[in-house]
Amino acid sequence: MITMAKQGDWVKIHSVVLEPFERAKNLPEDTKKVPLEMWINGFLKKNGEINDIVEITTLSGRTVSGKLVEINPRYTHDFGDPVPELLKIGPILKKQLEKGSA
Repeated sequence: MITMAKQGDWVKIHSVVLEPFERAKNLPEDTKKVPLEMWINGFLKKNGEINDIVEITTLSGRTVSGKLVEINPRYTHDFGDPVPELLKIGPILKKQLEKGSA
């Protein structure tokens, strides 16, 4: 596992945006009990090691600081499980559009 990142490397940082006591009072009870956290990717401004507080430049050009947690992070999100109704309706709509009857 790589633990040292160089200036310009693509990295992920983490920071706590709001502690539980700083959060809005009208939040659900379970939400109020935990901090509001941020994980964000960007290009490292100066060399750093995992767990160092570093600055990054995001793709939108913002400078953000936080704890370096990952080097060359990969995206792990997806669009969830297939929805059977959507799988069926796609071909039906395509046929209708081809016929011009949509």
